[in-house]
Amino acid sequence: MGYREVAEKDHHARTMSLGAEKPNTKTSPLPPSKKRTSSWSDIWLKNTTPLKNVIFAMQLASPKDSKVKPTHKTLIPNWANIDRTSLLSDEILLKILSKLPESQRKPNSLVCKRWLNLQGRLVRSLKVLDWSFLQSGRLISRFPNLNQVDMLYGSFISDQNSGILLSYRMFSFHTGSEFSPKQRVSESNFKLLPPVVVDRGLDALASGCPNLRKLVVIGASEMGLLSVAEECPTLQELELHKCSDNVLRGIAACENLQVLKLVANVEGLYSSVVSDIGLTILAQGCTRLVKLELCGCEGSFDGIKAIGQCCQMLEELTFCDHRMDGGWLAALSYCENLKTLRFQSCKRIETIPGPEEYLGACPALERLHLQKCH
Repeated sequence: MGYREVAEKDHHARTMSLGAEKPNTKTSPLPPSKKRTSSWSDIWLKNTTPLKNVIFAMQLASPKDSKVKPTHKTLIPNWANIDRTSLLSDEILLKILSKLPESQRKPNSLVCKRWLNLQGRLVRSLKVLDWSFLQSGRLISRFPNLNQVDMLYGSFISDQNSGILLSYRMFSFHTGSEFSPKQRVSESNFKLLPPVVVDRGLDALASGCPNLRKLVVIGASEMGLLSVAEECPTLQELELHKCSDNVLRGIAACENLQVLKLVANVEGLYSSVVSDIGLTILAQGCTRLVKLELCGCEGSFDGIKAIGQCCQMLEELTFCDHRMDGGWLAALSYCENLKTLRFQSCKRIETIPGPEEYLGACPALERLHLQKCH
């Protein structure tokens, strides 16, 4: 009886407490929970005995004194040693290198082979000092975008290992120890490459650099210059040493030539002949000349007259150590648009003025320069 009364009182108290609470209108009875299916990770973690055996075997196989500690936490190994510029394309990297100053070009080419090749594309002007570098084709592959090439110094056959550098007028070349300072400079002190070798170099250069705009060469033949005229239609400036009338036939094929310097004779070094024949051929072929310089050239009234009549755009004319016959000066009146006239190192300018009927003036002349003339 006592037990029953206590149970009834306890039930009555619980009923009263539940009645005092706010009824929950939203009830969502949950289904009875089911036992979760074991996953692959649970199975793997429960059975770790084979994994422990493998790790223990690897520890035994590794050297005892080796302590390998990870130095990075990235997924890419040795991230600090990776060249991040390799993620850039050649075009983007080339634009970046082109913005750097000229003084940094050589250091940049020493970074890696890729930078060396890209830096070579930015080079536009070059002096050839080693002819074998040109003839082997390495120059073209190394510098494919050249537009100005000076082949003058590489055309001398000299001892490159010699420490004696001989400079004479516009030339510099190495010479042997047998040369004495009191000795006069002559053709025996130096040798030039044969015209056949020079022509092969010109052919390789012309085929590899079709955008060539300026060229300096010595000892070339007509065929070598013809290959340049055919392969390099944009050639605008040419400096030719040791030229003759026959060589000027090749120059006449350069229709877009605007600046020309002819060096036919250098006292003590070499001598060649440029006469009225060559000047007439030149004038008829290169009608767009704006600037012309004649050094050590022969000729007369007829040659200068042909230049004045054919090259009507000529604005600047220079005579250096000329060998002209008497009466040539009167032909300058045919250069109607001439603005600048220079005489340099001329032993004589003119001894015979020429017939009075040909004497005239240059109406557009603005500047007259006389330098080291007698």
